Amino acid sequence: MKYTEKISNKLNELLEKNYDAEKGYLNAAENVESPKLKIFFKNRASERSQFAKELRTEILSHGQIPEDDGTFKGTVHRNWMTLKSLFSANDEEAILEEALRGEKTSLDEYAEILEKDDEFAPSTRKMIEMQHQKIQSAINLLMVKEELA
Repeated sequence: MKYTEKISNKLNELLEKNYDAEKGYLNAAENVESPKLKIFFKNRASERSQFAKELRTEILSHGQIPEDDGTFKGTVHRNWMTLKSLFSANDEEAILEEALRGEKTSLDEYAEILEKDDEFAPSTRKMIEMQHQKIQSAINLLMVKEELA
């Protein structure tokens, strides 16, 4: 299977989203008081950093250039989370809601790429599917934490 620029672009889109998610989770960890939530958000940031490393490795292994930073939209979302936490009566609940919204968007983006593209090498598809499953697990955890908040 030939690795195309189209596939590289799709993987780079996911890479940028993971940079955004990592930064967003680190931002969330800084804006909550609960030690358990801080650990949860730091763990999610670490997981997204690992996703980014896997995607970068995949892109590089096929002779393409990986992106080095996140998106403008991701920066806006992080700034919104910070602002919302400053003005919300229940900071942690608002941050959990925004994290959940961000994860659902990521899940949809992963699903769309998996659904629309059958050009991925089996190893690439497996990596993307595993990351998709881990995002779904994070959503499930966020929903539980939001119910408990």
